[in-house]
Amino acid sequence: MLFSRHKTELPTPDQALTGRPERPFALAERHRVLDAPLVTDTVPEGLEVALFGLGCFWGAEEIFWQVPGVWSTSVGYAGGLTPHPSYEEVCSGRTGHTEAVRVVFDPAIVSYADLVTAFYEVHDPTQGMRQGNDHGTQYRSAIYLTSPGQEEVAREITARYEPELVRRGYGAITTEIKPAPTYYYAEDYHQQYLAKNPHGYRCHSATGIKVPPGPDAAS
Repeated sequence: MLFSRHKTELPTPDQALTGRPERPFALAERHRVLDAPLVTDTVPEGLEVALFGLGCFWGAEEIFWQVPGVWSTSVGYAGGLTPHPSYEEVCSGRTGHTEAVRVVFDPAIVSYADLVTAFYEVHDPTQGMRQGNDHGTQYRSAIYLTSPGQEEVAREITARYEPELVRRGYGAITTEIKPAPTYYYAEDYHQQYLAKNPHGYRCHSATGIKVPPGPDAAS
């Protein structure tokens, strides 16, 4: 049965759904809020890409499209086994994907470090296969690295933030940090969902803990 497996356990390759060779649905051409191209497999020169998983992607995308310097955002599925999954398949727990936000940004305006800091400060990265009341592998916290320099930044900020979380009683960070896997765009109705449905579901709230400044920060 499609919805039979325990959703907090990642599937093995033999348990994963088969998927399909190509995206089975159309997407809008333009971002509903930023009026940039929605599908950005190739980004304009000078822009960079960040890819995050931080719980339900509706609210996560809204957070990032409001950041100055972000050129475009989209939501999709990453980190799993099933090619071109549907939302229902991801919800089954049998694809291995987490809900992801793909952020195309201008590093001359907003740095990757700023985006990673925002990522940590708007969700609880210590909850494993859940975020708030949402349970399942699709809600796990993730930083997927799209360029060589991103790993050092992501791990340095993680190393500064984790001790403060532990001190406040949250526990260790469970965020997976790894090279970016294939990203599959989610269905069109998920894209900029909260712009289409302003009173829709939002699950993100800050822990109240700021990422401590690095050793090179001005005193």
